[in-house]
Amino acid sequence: MKKSLAVLAIAILSFSFVYESNAQATANQTVNLTVSAVYKIGVSGNPGALTISDGTAGVDALMSVSDNSTTYSITQNVGNTLKVTAHMNSALAAGYMLELGVASTKGTSAGTIDISNATSGSAVDIVTAISLGADANQGITYTFSADASAGTLAATSKTVTLTLTN
Repeated sequence: MKKSLAVLAIAILSFSFVYESNAQATANQTVNLTVSAVYKIGVSGNPGALTISDGTAGVDALMSVSDNSTTYSITQNVGNTLKVTAHMNSALAAGYMLELGVASTKGTSAGTIDISNATSGSAVDIVTAISLGADANQGITYTFSADASAGTLAATSKTVTLTLTN
């Protein structure tokens, strides 16, 4: 009888151990997920120098020069109301004009826009209605023109700021 009780006790303990091991084989966790608003813009570098050095006899408008060596890229998950604006750190004097043209596969490009007088308080829209996602390596073209009547212009640097905004 003593032997039977010992076997029965071992069997009960074994069953209890297996039951508790199985009870701890799974566990639950709650994971909270969030995606914040992300909108980023970047450029590939700076365009080359734009130097006007030719014109046509009898015509005030000198030969314009262009550079299309740079690109911009954007990523946004905010909505279809974002746009890219452009402005310079200071306006150009009368008789000089800087135009900016950008491509876009995610929004509506405004084409070639005169940014000669666009400063931080008067930025101009260059791409509107940008849809969700990324738009990579889109072309940027700068065109610089001048009138002979404006005179010469010593080497001048302008900072053009592209802003992805709503």
